[in-house]
Amino acid sequence: MALSRSSLDFASNGAIPERFTCQAEDVSPALEWNGAPAGTVSLALVVDDPDAPDPAKPQRVRVHWVLYNLPPTVRLLPQGVTNRDLPAGAGMGINDWRVIGFSSLR
Repeated sequence: MALSRSSLDFASNGAIPERFTCQAEDVSPALEWNGAPAGTVSLALVVDDPDAPDPAKPQRVRVHWVLYNLPPTVRLLPQGVTNRDLPAGAGMGINDWRVIGFSSLR
C-alpha cells in the first residue's frame, strides 16, 4: 500500500479555504495519512506551496510548515496543531517566515 494523504478541510488538489491563510485565522488544516511502510520509525511532514504567491504567476516555493519525528502510529493532525499537541519527541521546524509552526504568507 502506498502512503496516502488527505485533509478533512479541503479536497485533494483543491483550494485551501481562507480560514487557513493569513487573510483569516492562519491555523493549520487537519491532515490525515495512511500506508506508512512496515518498519517506519518516524515520519516527517513538509507543507509547501509550489506556486506562491499566485498560481497564475508563480514565483517561488514557500514552506508553510515542517514537522518531524512523528511516530508512525499517528495518522491525523487536527486543525490548529501546536508543538504542545504533538506526541513526545515530535517537533516543528522553522518555516519560510522564520517561525516555528504553521504559517502562511504574512
